[in-house]
This record gives sequence, structure tokens and C-alpha cells, in this order.
Amino acid sequence: MSREHWADLGETTFVGGTWFLYAIYRVLGRLPFRLCLFPVVFCWWLGSTTARRASLDYLRRVHAAEGVFARAPGLRDGLRHFLLFGETLLDKMLAIGGRYPRDRIRIDGQEQALAASRAGQGGVIATAHLGCLELMQMSAGQGEGVRVTILVHTAHAQRFNRILGQLNPQASVRLLQVTEFSPATAMALADRVAAGEFVAIAADRVPVTGDRLCRARLLGAQAEFPAGPWLIASLLRCPVWSLSCLHDGSGYHVRIAKLFDRVLLPRADRQAALDAHAQGFADWLAACLRQSPYDWFNFYDFWKPHADARRSR
Repeated sequence: MSREHWADLGETTFVGGTWFLYAIYRVLGRLPFRLCLFPVVFCWWLGSTTARRASLDYLRRVHAAEGVFARAPGLRDGLRHFLLFGETLLDKMLAIGGRYPRDRIRIDGQEQALAASRAGQGGVIATAHLGCLELMQMSAGQGEGVRVTILVHTAHAQRFNRILGQLNPQASVRLLQVTEFSPATAMALADRVAAGEFVAIAADRVPVTGDRLCRARLLGAQAEFPAGPWLIASLLRCPVWSLSCLHDGSGYHVRIAKLFDRVLLPRADRQAALDAHAQGFADWLAACLRQSPYDWFNFYDFWKPHADARRSR
């Protein structure tokens, strides 16, 4: 049986609903926002069998591998997972608009990234669907944040860039839709990296086309990962950084650190090298999930192989 691709699941980050809940928060505050959020999320949780099962499967896997809960996760834990996702969407919009409280953000490693950026040494950021990447731009002074272009595989980039522009015209985070990595795309990204910018790509979701894959173990089982981050870093001859943003008390803890100085892909053993880099990323991701298991927002069967997947050649 073929696996339903994550891009076909129609994640509910729809613009109208997001704006509605954001307006409730702006006018009435977080408590009324949560009261309105609960029925919306509950209906999604109840009606989306695929997402509900995937969430519970993931929570059980992380508990079996890391022992992160006091008891085996159940339906209540899955609903909590969905609710945290809804809260995080609000925080993304607040961060983009510069309205998230700065005193609730703890950041490690940004000075090193800023120093590299000022020296014209950008890089690839391999990230995951962990919390709120947009908080990076709030930690520095005005106009001094790390400039990031986020590569996305779906057609939401133009729509969300419009939202970013409305919330904050000076936002230092932009989305770029990439369905195929063409020479023109490579040249554009190379120019950005040479200018000290960073290119962020989710290393926990395979491409829409299903090809160019790596395999690595995550939470005790084999899983597929995209080869894109390592291929891009190898092509651009730049370092790879990791970026996590996990809930920490009433705020967030953001960590940015260099994951690989360079990505070398020898022709004779290219696939093994790709898999090794994917494993390094998977180990980093597992450490994040051990610390904050509810913060991973992948609501599909992550461990089921793609029927049409091909190994990178």
C-alpha cells in the first residue's frame, strides 16, 4: 500500500483561520485565544484520522526510545500535541510581527552565526518542524538579525510571504518555493550564502517528488530523510548549522550551532556519505525530541517508506 505524502495532507495552517485567531489574541489576549483554539483543534484532531494516528504513533515511539513520559502516551497526549501546534502558530505570527516578548526567548549560539554572517560566510541551516524558527530575528537589535531564506516544497510560499509582509515588512525571514533544484536556483542560493545569508531547509521531510533520499535511524527505527540539505551544502561548499526552537517554561529556548564544517560527498561512496550526514542530523533531532517531545510537528506516518522513493545517485 502506497504511503500518503505529507504534502497531500492539507495541513491546517490556512490563512483565514490563522488571521481570525491572531485577531482574537490581539484584541482579547491569550486566554480567549486558547478558548477559541480548543474547539478548532479538537475538531481537527477528531476529524483527521491520519494526523491523529501519526501523532500517537510518534509519541509512543519517542517514549519507547527515550522514556520521556511517566506512562505510555494515550489519546489525551495526542490532543495536547495538536494544541501545542496551534499555540506555536500564534507565536510564529507574533515573532514575525515583532510582538513576541523578548524576555521569553533564550538563545544560544547566535553570536557565532552573526559573526559568520558579517564575515560573508553564510551557510545551510538544517532544521526540523520544531517550534518557531521565526524567533531568531527577534533576538538581535533592529535590522541586525541573521537573514534567512527558508526553502519549502509546497505552493504556500507566496501566500505566507504575503502574510510576512503584512506583519512586518522588514522581516528577515523569507520563504522560497522549490519543487526542483535547478541550476538557476543553485546560483541564486550561492549568491545569498556568499552575502552572509543562511538558507534553511527542513531536513525532516522528503521532497514532494519522493526522490533523492537518505536513510538513518530515528527513535530506534529506520526512516527516510531528504538528501537535499547535504547536496546543497556540498554544492555551495558551505557549513551546515542546526537550529532548534523548543518550548522552555512560558517561552522558548533557541539553539543554533554548527553541525558540519563541510559536506564532502566522494563520488565512489556518495550514498554512504549522504546517509552518514542524515544520521548525524537524526541524532541531533533525537536529542531535541528527548528534551521536548511535544515540539515535533510532523502529523503523518514518518517511518513508513515511500513507494516511489529512489536513493540518491
